[in-house]
Formats: sequence, structure tokens, C-alpha cells
Amino acid sequence: MSAKLDLKLHVWRQKGPGDAGRFETHEMKGVSDHISFLEMMDVLNEALIAGGKEPVAFEHDCREGICGTCSMVINGEPHGPLKATTTCQLHMRHFKSGDEIWVEPWRARAFPVMKDLVVDRNAFDRIVQNGGFISANTGSAPDGNALPVPKTDADLAFEAAACIGCGACVAACPNGSAMLFVAAKASHLNHLPQGQPERAARVLGMLDQADAELFGNCTNHYECGAACPKEIPVRVIAELNRDYAKAALAVEEPRAAGGGDG
Repeated sequence: MSAKLDLKLHVWRQKGPGDAGRFETHEMKGVSDHISFLEMMDVLNEALIAGGKEPVAFEHDCREGICGTCSMVINGEPHGPLKATTTCQLHMRHFKSGDEIWVEPWRARAFPVMKDLVVDRNAFDRIVQNGGFISANTGSAPDGNALPVPKTDADLAFEAAACIGCGACVAACPNGSAMLFVAAKASHLNHLPQGQPERAARVLGMLDQADAELFGNCTNHYECGAACPKEIPVRVIAELNRDYAKAALAVEEPRAAGGGDG
């Protein structure tokens, strides 16, 4: 049986990147506990439109916990209070009548707020463009069993590939670090034979781009792993650091052998 909730909703409103922004308070009456958090935001927007006001801008797409688009900080936690749950899969039954709910965008220097709850996450795309791929000759698709992959490696690659690139790790990190994202995108390729030829270049390129995007440094708070809706293990960060050390050393060794640049 459905219960009805009366909520006080504080939503971040910001006209654009140059606007200071502010919280806007709305009294939500009779919210069904069967609906999702995004559906509750839909109800709010329908009321705003009916009253001749501008609706709250927020991102959404699949609403199935797959795409990573639904980026909201709810009561200080990326994606809300439930572990391993995206905002679109968070339901109002996990709140109680009389609750105050604060809704904010991702907060990170590399994710500028475009409007209200919408942030620019193109920095993630540029990181992937700088190494999160393998080079392959064009033509027909190779047979699925042409390159045998040990079960352990396949499992580790699949675990890292579950990353949906939502950015919750960045929003949760006090330094605004993207290390969990970068590590996941590198790890799922680095565990496969197809990813070995470009392994060193991949790690160096993606981390260089992360620095250029002004993401912060990882200082092992592990808030990223706690906030990740796909539970990417923080172990992949250690793997990334290890690969980076090897790749950086390999770059320096030829220079030392050749007497440097001068």
C-alpha cells in the first residue's frame, strides 16, 4: 500500500556557470513513496511549469542505473543515502514524511555547473580519448575465442568495466580526484591481452589528461569507492599507480641511456 510523504525540498538553482547560485525551497505534499527520486523531481517540475515558473534542470537518460547520467548530491551524498544505487534507482520509500532533502549538483573544479543540477562532465570524455581504447585493424569482427583470456583476468576486467562514468567518485572526493574513474577505465583494458600493446601509453596519457583537466590528487580517503554506484574497488587505483610507475620508468630509461636531451 502506498504511503504519502510531505517533504521540504531544498534544490540548488543556478542560471549558468557565472551565476553565484542559491538554494530554492519547495514544500512537496502527498508524494507517493512508490516513485523514484527522479520521478519526484518530475512532479516538482510539473508544478513549477503549471505555476508559470522555470523547471529545475537536471540530467537523466536511461533511468535504469546504467548510463550514469543522473548526477545529484542528495543530503551531502552523491546519488543519495543508499549504497550501490544511482539516483534514478533511489525510491522515495527510503525517506519519511517530514524529511528535509537538500539536492545539489556534483561539486568539483573539473565539473563546472552549467545550470541548476547539470554539470559539464566532458573532462571524462577527454580522458578516455587520451588512452581509454585499443587500436584495432578494421575488418570483420574476430572470433570471440581467438584470444584466450584467463578467467581471473576476465573477471577483473569485467569488474572494472562496470564503471558508468557518472562522476560520483569525483563529487565524493574532498580533493575532486578522478583516480577511481581513470583507474577503472585503464584497468579493464590492462587486464586483457588486447590492451597490452598500448598499456604504458594508455596510463601516461590518461593521467596526463586528468591533470590537465584540474582534477585533484588522490590522498586515499576512499570516499570514491564508498560513493560508487557500481562498487568499483579502490584496488584499481593501486594497479594504476603501479602501471604508472613502470611506464614512467620506461620513458626515463632510454633518455638516461642516450645521455639525456642535451
